[in-house]
Amino acid sequence: MDGSSPASGNGPMGGESWEGSAGRLAGLGVSQGRAAGPVLRMAGPPALPAPRAVGDPGAEVAAVGKALESVAADLNRRAAEAGGEAAEILEALAMIADDPMLREDAEARAGSGVDAAHALDAAFAQHREALAALGGYLAERAADLDDLRHRAIASVLGLPMPGLPDPGHPYVLAADDLSPADTAGLSDDVLALVTERGGPTSHTAILARARGLPAVVACKGVMDLDDGTVIGVDGTTGEIAVGLTGAQAASVAEEERARRARLAAGTGPGRTADGHPVKLLLNIGSAADLRPGAEGVGLFRTEFLFLDRKQAPAYEEQVAAYADVFAQTGSVIVRTLDAGTDKPLPFLGLPHEENPALGVRGLRVDRLLPDVLGTQLDAIAEAARRTGTEPWVMAPMVTTMAEASAFARQAKAKGIAKVGVMIEVPAAALRASRLLQEVDFLSIGTNDLAQYTFAADRQHSALADLLDPRQPALLELIGMCARAGREAGKPVGVCGEAAGDPLLAPLLVGLGVTSLSMAPVCVPAVREALSGLTLAECRERAEAALE
Repeated sequence: MDGSSPASGNGPMGGESWEGSAGRLAGLGVSQGRAAGPVLRMAGPPALPAPRAVGDPGAEVAAVGKALESVAADLNRRAAEAGGEAAEILEALAMIADDPMLREDAEARAGSGVDAAHALDAAFAQHREALAALGGYLAERAADLDDLRHRAIASVLGLPMPGLPDPGHPYVLAADDLSPADTAGLSDDVLALVTERGGPTSHTAILARARGLPAVVACKGVMDLDDGTVIGVDGTTGEIAVGLTGAQAASVAEEERARRARLAAGTGPGRTADGHPVKLLLNIGSAADLRPGAEGVGLFRTEFLFLDRKQAPAYEEQVAAYADVFAQTGSVIVRTLDAGTDKPLPFLGLPHEENPALGVRGLRVDRLLPDVLGTQLDAIAEAARRTGTEPWVMAPMVTTMAEASAFARQAKAKGIAKVGVMIEVPAAALRASRLLQEVDFLSIGTNDLAQYTFAADRQHSALADLLDPRQPALLELIGMCARAGREAGKPVGVCGEAAGDPLLAPLLVGLGVTSLSMAPVCVPAVREALSGLTLAECRERAEAALE
């Protein structure tokens, strides 16, 4: 498989700009683009002082409550300023800081004679341990608790909140990992992000893509670099060039400016060089994420309406949120509530599970709480009537024919004309032809399909090679679904992270995928990549990758 971008001419590393660097590091590229500049490492968390004698336990209890309230208020303020996906993530964090169980635990420790800082430290540690024990995506979210802990302790000690370097000039930010609060608060001086930990679906990756910042995660050794070392970052390949000269850094910046200008100039629908159409769609969480230049919405993640809620949003509130999106785009695919595992929703009251990645998630929630899906389908149908649109609706985490059939019957009974399912588990991919006898379209979620195909946690940076969407076994499952769609005369799209990768998009098209849905910032690069290849060339690349 040719690894270079079809339109770059010099391959992903930008030609001579990187030659002569003192060394190389490698990680997992999660957000496209290149940048170069002096690296600055993120400062560590506030130091926890030695325990002190407590004279007034009541004052310590009050200090605990004040610190947690301060952290939650700060995160909500940042959310209001950020908007979009950043706001949704920050609001979810604020909800954790405001969690009554966490507060009660910390206050109980303070009331027993532990100083406020150590009471907070112990309470966060206990909750972090419980979250880490759940494994999978939830274990990755345990890092969010670390950030909240640092902020709460800084607040109670009267120290500055942990934050980002502010040198007054452009720089590349290096960190062990980045919290959502830090990533959402990045200044315009940050040229690129490199972290030692993290995965392709971490908050760092999601927000970096939303902002169009080159980003590399799981890059061992980046925190060993001296501050001020000039490095080059390739967010597509995951390569880091260490020790660039000023002239080399300037050349990289100029190449990137030219690349972005070229991409921005591209318009029109997605198609190959010989005119084969490929719809380029958006992944969104709300109407605020809609952007011009795409051909519609391929993934409307409705769970973002539910994430920060202690109670389910009312029917009318759901109708208004859906109608806001429907009124602004002529084509939209709605995914029903994708709850569980990576998106725990407190109002659902789902039972604790030893292995939640293999438990009640996605459509399986309907087994326990059928009214949730019923209300959502009613709201989607009503929003469609009010706006005069015809949204397509799909269910996540479908595994069997029975599940697909039951969902299709229920949705169509509500008046929804086009019903589909997501392909996220191998069982569904293997039965794609039969599933298409029950539904109108398929949408492949490559993140979960890779996780379940290779039995590799999608957040585990040490297993990045198994999660690489170029793995032949994963491509074969995608090709199987595409063939089933072609034979049935029904569309099959991809809405996982792979869809927004300009190096991978031609392979997916070559396999027969009819649409690609991605973060808005990815559309121009994917459009350009496809326009530089004929359909036959895409097929040749797909066949080579399968071999």
